[in-house]
Amino acid sequence: MDQINMANPAPGQALGSPPAAPAERSPFVDDSRISAQLRTFYFNRENFNDTRNEAWAIGGSVSYLSGYLADRFRVGAVVYTSQPLYAPEDRDGTLLLKPGQEGYTVLGQLYGEYKFTDRIFGAIGRKEYNTPYINTFDVRMTPKTFEGITAYGTAGGKDGAPAWKFGGGYISKIKELNSDEFVWMSRDAGAAVDRGVFLGGANYAQKDFSLGAINYYSDDIINIFYTEAKTALSLASGGKVKLAAQFTDQRSTGDNLLMGQSFSTNQWGIKGEFGLSAAQLTVGFTDTASGADIQSPWSGHPGYTMAQVQNFNRAGESALILKVAYDLARQWREGASAYALLVHGSGRNAPAYNEDEFDLNLQWAYKTGSLRGLSFRLRYAVVMQRGGGDPSLNDFRFIVNYDFPRP
Repeated sequence: MDQINMANPAPGQALGSPPAAPAERSPFVDDSRISAQLRTFYFNRENFNDTRNEAWAIGGSVSYLSGYLADRFRVGAVVYTSQPLYAPEDRDGTLLLKPGQEGYTVLGQLYGEYKFTDRIFGAIGRKEYNTPYINTFDVRMTPKTFEGITAYGTAGGKDGAPAWKFGGGYISKIKELNSDEFVWMSRDAGAAVDRGVFLGGANYAQKDFSLGAINYYSDDIINIFYTEAKTALSLASGGKVKLAAQFTDQRSTGDNLLMGQSFSTNQWGIKGEFGLSAAQLTVGFTDTASGADIQSPWSGHPGYTMAQVQNFNRAGESALILKVAYDLARQWREGASAYALLVHGSGRNAPAYNEDEFDLNLQWAYKTGSLRGLSFRLRYAVVMQRGGGDPSLNDFRFIVNYDFPRP
């Protein structure tokens, strides 16, 4: 009886024979993951001077991430592409395509990552980063990515202990939104020299409170210091009011090559968020010093009043934002949401003009069924100048993404 095997034999194994020894596993290969995203993007902007930027592009990305070799080292790579479907030559400037409305393909990420411990890592090569002033700013066909060497990790956070996140390194080059080349960070900022950026920062969190700070230094170009604190207050109804405050300080360094002269400026902001059932109300305010505009050459601006088109970070500018977001799962379908916001800017003096911006956003994503992984997004913005004949700018965007393997 002990020779009878009730299971189907493995290929090449005779019934009743001992099971074959399992093949040796290679995590570097076996744990590898390949994913992709298909994206199409239509952009149409009518500018203050009645010129127009318009294009429709298709493309996306293919990503590869290996498993760890000897539980220590892995590699990653991402190829991005954007190709024109409709691209009038006289309407260039959408940033969906290269200048001249040309398509492009680029190896935007190619990096190695070393695991020093289970919570501390190092990376070298082309990679994406998401920090306040160096981040992907993924608002067109392909994101910004960076070339450099970094280390990052976490500590604490167990059994109610404070949690720490930290990181730092040197970023030498950047790939812009619509580019297939990596250029020096200093040249991307506007200085005709080759300089990178040193950065380092940390974030402390315990329960509903967090405090973080990060500094970016580029010799002869700019130093940027950013800090932000967040907390939440519990309400008797069971909800929470989320509060946040931020501060940026910027100043020239060394030979002042960015603007050709010494400069310094800062911006501070506060924000509150309150949720009620499926709705969320956000109120925020920022104020920029009069020394100079806030610079954000390597990312989107992290200010609380940044909107779809404008950053509201010009010298002497103050801005107030009101935003209402709503989850449409009950009224329409799961994965659907919408928001509307208004930013009111003030404090600018002639010949500059103060501005207001009104944005509408509608998006929905299929969470289940055969279309899972498919998402749509409609965005519309109008920017109104107060003065000079009160011209307006209209900005319309329609984005479709399909992720596979499906989430």
